[in-house]
Formats: sequence, structure tokens, C-alpha cells
Amino acid sequence: MDLQNKSIAELETLCADIRERILEVVSKNGGHLSSTLGATEIIVAMHKVFDSKKDPFIFDVSHQAYAHKLLTGRWDEFDTLRQFGGICGYTKPTESKDDYFVAGHSSTSISLGVGAAKAIALKGEEDERIPVVMIGDGSMTAGMVYEALNELGDRKYPMVIILNDNEMSIAKPIGAISRMLSSAMASPFYQRFKKTTESFVDNFGEGARYIAKRMEESLKLITPGMLFEEMGIDYIGPVDGHNLTQLIEIMQTAKKLKKPVLIHAQTLKGKGYEIAEGKEEKWHGVGPFDISSGSSSKKSSVKSATQIYTEAMLHLCKNNDKIVGATAAMPSGTGLSELIEKYPNRFWDVAIAEQHAVTSMSALAKEGFKPFCTIYSTFLQRGYDQVIHDTCLMDLPVVFALDRAGIVGEDGETHQGVFDISFLRAIPNMSLFAPRDEKSFHQALAFAAQYEHPCSLRYPRGAFISTEKLPKSLPFELAKSQLLQSRESDILLIGYGNGVGRAYETAKLLSEEVSILDLRFVKPLDTVMLREMAKKHKKWFVFSDSSKIGGVGSALLEFLADEQIFDISVTSFEYGDSFITHGNTKIVEESLGLLPKQLAKKVQELV
Repeated sequence: MDLQNKSIAELETLCADIRERILEVVSKNGGHLSSTLGATEIIVAMHKVFDSKKDPFIFDVSHQAYAHKLLTGRWDEFDTLRQFGGICGYTKPTESKDDYFVAGHSSTSISLGVGAAKAIALKGEEDERIPVVMIGDGSMTAGMVYEALNELGDRKYPMVIILNDNEMSIAKPIGAISRMLSSAMASPFYQRFKKTTESFVDNFGEGARYIAKRMEESLKLITPGMLFEEMGIDYIGPVDGHNLTQLIEIMQTAKKLKKPVLIHAQTLKGKGYEIAEGKEEKWHGVGPFDISSGSSSKKSSVKSATQIYTEAMLHLCKNNDKIVGATAAMPSGTGLSELIEKYPNRFWDVAIAEQHAVTSMSALAKEGFKPFCTIYSTFLQRGYDQVIHDTCLMDLPVVFALDRAGIVGEDGETHQGVFDISFLRAIPNMSLFAPRDEKSFHQALAFAAQYEHPCSLRYPRGAFISTEKLPKSLPFELAKSQLLQSRESDILLIGYGNGVGRAYETAKLLSEEVSILDLRFVKPLDTVMLREMAKKHKKWFVFSDSSKIGGVGSALLEFLADEQIFDISVTSFEYGDSFITHGNTKIVEESLGLLPKQLAKKVQELV
């Protein structure tokens, strides 16, 4: 939409329309809600002042960018938000040229902005283009932000950073003073005066410069922007993030300054939808709900893996006061909320700081505690160096409990938990195992609690695939698998974690009897059991919600090669070498050919 000639009144009406459209679609499809409603005026002002066709619009995480999508030609197809084959819940350049970069993980935006600013400078396009970054206060908790600000403040590349602050209380005690100073600092008069004064003072030597600097620092002390100013970045704020007139004027001023500027805009989460207004975490990301009441659609009665994790950990913590844990800004998503509430001195939300979570838990392990580092599979990628260097190199008994392993559905490419087996299996001292159901999950965690080396266990989003008619799970022992079904057959179905349920569902559709093995440990493998299986079954089929490259099938092929067993054919039904799109999990699995009926057909064709 062309907003250049629209009046403030027209833009305010547009903001209301955008919020209505977001509510209409998210209430049906699910998605991120409170933060994107709160960011509406900021995004409309961005499009009024800047041009997303040429200025890089960079959204941190980008879950708050729904208004941007609606303003850039996706109003009608917004109905398909997060649906298979529809538009993504995050920015995606293949979807629109107005989306500058793929985003889904936090705290990358300012680094991207610095890189874009460098490119613009190298091309000599400073007078035509400027990076515009929007970042939330939550993302400001990650170290990468400060690495980028550190260079930006030194290099002074032109850039406008909009800090969307919907939770910080930093400005509350001095709101009136800050608003007055923000208006003054944003004005063209102040910027001209500051520049003239700097030039004037330079002519009077060190003494005058010292006095002027002390006066300026005294002024900064009563504003919340001192940190940014000290880093060499001009600060304007805090400003009302819902006041379009003020936002537009300040962005226009920042655009003209030709240097790095941070605009601190305070917004209300859920703005425009009273039920969701405020800081309630449950409205950050939602499933389908009724707009009039705010009540969610009926949830499944089947217990989720995350719920099982919470229950098992609460039980373990009663009897072991050495158990501690951390999560990185996902206390409810990882099931740690109840543990943090019950044991506030033993469990911590360390904010969006996976690297810090891993390293701090490693120190706790060094001091004799038993840390459970509870993180989504996709987010542990951000702490990989720390897993190698700070946990495994020291052989410290940290447990990595990886939620959302496998396909996560509507969040798509940036959130699929498919790589953890591949990147963790390569690390010395690390053991990898996985439960298949509720009972085995309790047993796996009990094993982890007493294991004296680094280890990782993974579990799915939602519920485990049912294996209730298979034999009961046995207690976990290092490098021990469990044979669940033994038949005189050439076919062996090997399941790992939630893959055991998929193997069982596939077996029920086959015309002949097959053996089923719950692998349990992918590192170290149960070599005794596998040698026995190699004598009886010559066709192995692998089921695991993980990447094929470096995954469970790879581990089994490495074993067979080391043992010089060459008469076994191994077929892996893990994920191929491509990023997996968003959409309903079953529809995505069907597109990959991984539904039990599809797998049964493949097995029958191969045998």
C-alpha cells in the first residue's frame, strides 16, 4: 500500500483495519498475536517514512511483522497464514521482495543491519537507502545484539533502529521528563544546535570539550538511553509507540541524521484487543480461539511430552536437591514454569541467551549439581560451541532436554527440530537417547539424573505416537536397546524416540510380520543387540524424526561398516537434505511421504 499521501486520520483507520484482519486470521489459524498487535503503529509509520522496496526492512525474529505483510501485497492471501502452501508466519524473501531476510530466531537484526549498511556504503548508495531495524525488548537480552551495537557505534553507519519495548519498566519513573527530552532531542533544531556546539567547542581546546562532555553526560543520566549514547549511538525516547504523529516525525528526523539512531518506542502488547492487552505470556503465540471470549479451541485430552517432562522433573526434584535447570526465555513452552515457581532458587529463565544457559549450567555441574538445560531442539543450535567447549570438553554431567524435536508444524523452516542428533552425535563424551512414551520418558529422565557425563534426550511437540499395545518399557541402561517384537522375518523396523510409534503404526499396515526394535540410544549404540539383529534380519528400516544426514540411519551404517557386515540393507525414513516448510504437521509429513500408510507401501515395494 502507498502510504505517502495518507493523512494521520487515514493511517489510524488503517491501523484499526490491520488489527481487525490480524485478529480475524489468527483466531482461525493460530499464530503470534500480542506482540504483532502492539507493533502495528510502528510498522505503519515505517512504511510511511521509509520504502521497503529499497530500504532493508529488518524485523528481529519477525513474528511481529504481520502488519508489514498486510501492507506489502498480502492482504487477501493472509487467510493462508501458517497453512501448508500459504504464507509464512515469519519474513521470507521467497514470499515477497519486501521481506529482506529470513528470520525466526532472535537477536540477529542489528547484525544484519550493520552488514546491509556496509554494503550500502560500498555501493555508494547512502543517499538513497538506509537499513531500518525493528527489535523487541526481549531480543535485547542476547549477546549478539551488543556485539553488533559495539561495531555500529564505532563505524557510525547510517541506520535506524526501532526498539519495540512492550515490557521494560526502564522509563516509568521518569516518563514525563523522558518524553520532554525525547521531543527536544528529535527536533531538527536540537540536532543542528548539537552539531554547531560541537564545532564551536572544538575551537576552545580540551577544557571546553571536557566541560561540554560532563554537561551532556549529566543530561543522559536522567534518560534511559545512556547505554546506547555511550556506545556511540544516538538515542531518542522513550516515545509513545501508538502515537502515529510522533512516530512519523521522529522517524523522519532519524532518517535525515545519516548516523546510527535508536528510537525507543513503548507499546502495549495486544493493543486493540482488550482481552490480550498486557504481559500475559499465553497471548504471545496462540492456537485458534474465539474472538468474543478469548477462549481457546478444545485441546487434546492426550498428555503432551512437555507435560510429562514437567511431571517427571517435579518428582525427581523432590528426592534430589542437586537437580537444577535453566531455559532460554521459554519457561512455559519447555514446561519449566512450574519448576521455576516451586523451586525459584534452583530453576531459572536466563532470557534469550542459549550460550549463557549452556555455559552457566556447565559451571553448576562443575560445582557438583545436576543441571537440566531445557531448550527447544532448534534453539540449541545457538549454543553449539558452548556444548562442545564448556560442557563436553570438561566431560560435565549436564543434561540437555530437547523439546520440539522433529517437525513442529506451523512455525516452519526456522523452528523444525531436525538437526540435534546430527550435530550432537559428533561430540566426544556426549550420549544421546530418547523415550518413546510416558513411562519410558520417566525412566529416561531417571537415568539422566544419575548419569555422570554429558547427555541429551529429545522429545516431540505434542503427544507421543501411541505404542500402548507393545511391551512395557524397561528401565534405561547405557547403550541398551529394547526388542519390542521378535518375528521370523527378514524385516526389522528400528525406531528411535517418537519414531518407535511410527514404526509400530507402519508395522500394523504391513502384510507380513516384522520385528520391532526400540533403539533407545543412538550414541553409544547397543552393539550386542545390533550384531544379533544382523544375523536374523537382512532388511533394516529406520524411523526417527531427524535429519537423514548424520542421523540414526547414518549411525547404524557406520556401525555395520566398522563391523564389516555387508549383507544388510538399511533404508532410513528420516528427513531429506532440505529445509522443511510450515503447515499442519500431518500435511507436512504427508508431503514428505512419512505417514504410516505411505511408509508401509515403501517397505512392501522394497522387500
